[in-house]
Amino acid sequence: MNPEQIKEDWNSRGYSFGVFKDPPGQVWPDFVHRTDELVVLAEGEIEVEIEGKVQRPQIGEEVFIPANAVHTVRNVGQTNNVWFFGYRNR
Repeated sequence: MNPEQIKEDWNSRGYSFGVFKDPPGQVWPDFVHRTDELVVLAEGEIEVEIEGKVQRPQIGEEVFIPANAVHTVRNVGQTNNVWFFGYRNR
């Protein structure tokens, strides 16, 4: 998993790139953004709930969160996790 490659790919597709590092049990509840978002898990475990549908992506798997969708991200593992996120540039 190369963060620079993901960043370059996302930039070429019109997305920003950022990194979150969360402790076990961290929850980012009920977010809504006015733009599309991408999420990729780099380390640990994560659960992404989008409009009530739960996904547990594997490391390196990209998750698409459409604009205006209510979503929650949870660290469901026993260790810290690292995940990348990007927002579509307007």
